[in-house]
Amino acid sequence: MFKGLGQLGDMAGMMKKAQEMQTKMAQLQDDLHNVMVVGESGAGLVKATASAKGDLKALDIDPSIFNGDDKEVVEDLILAAIKDAQAKAAEKAQEEMSSLTESLGLPKDMKLPF
Repeated sequence: MFKGLGQLGDMAGMMKKAQEMQTKMAQLQDDLHNVMVVGESGAGLVKATASAKGDLKALDIDPSIFNGDDKEVVEDLILAAIKDAQAKAAEKAQEEMSSLTESLGLPKDMKLPF
């Protein structure tokens, strides 16, 4: 279609690729709100569920850890589970971004704004 236009044809192709990437990035942003990860602490006694965007969605606490004397331990377990979920969310988001960049023919480790 752009044969014979020289560099203008290349520019049109690059613009098309950029638009395609922008569309796929927007879709990935939406999809990451629906991808869930679970962080755990205390051998599963506390579980925090977050979206791959890092939004905390749920917290599950085993009732066996509720003892008045262990308030600080429970707080630490909750915090650890949330941090684990956030770390897994960031890792999952990076995996999805790497997959997207590879599918567009870009280097897998290319860092795009996210």
